[in-house]
Amino acid sequence: MTQHAHHDEHARTGGATWAMAAQATLHCLTGCAIGEVLGMVIGTALGLSNAVVIVLSVVLAFAFGYALTMRGVLRSGVDLRRAFRLALAADTVSIAVMEVVDNTVVAGIPGAMDAGLGSPLFWGSLALSLALAFVVTTPVNRWMIGRGLGHAVVHAAH
Repeated sequence: MTQHAHHDEHARTGGATWAMAAQATLHCLTGCAIGEVLGMVIGTALGLSNAVVIVLSVVLAFAFGYALTMRGVLRSGVDLRRAFRLALAADTVSIAVMEVVDNTVVAGIPGAMDAGLGSPLFWGSLALSLALAFVVTTPVNRWMIGRGLGHAVVHAAH
């Protein structure tokens, strides 16, 4: 990359690197994956309808995603109310993108939502959906961080 192209890229992304975006996405994916897997397991084990399983998974993904962000922010001395607002600002778009991708993939794989907990199809589709969610969300997070949004908000608060 020429020096001019590197400068243009740096200016266009606000200095956000792919490594920064991947780290933010991985952080977000951790909370999403915990909630998503827990929701899928609980819903499948209870024999809930596919729509209810997806809603449960999405709710838990947001809850765990926000909780992980708040945990770190609270440790830095920020009060609970501000920590919650920071988590909303940092994670909402990232989690939403992940959940759309992730649930679309799982719902789109024939039989995956109806496969039992002991089925490789169930676990394989879930793993694939989370991997694809990471790939799709990383550029979104890079764009947001470069504009002082998303996880950049949390880092500015520390």
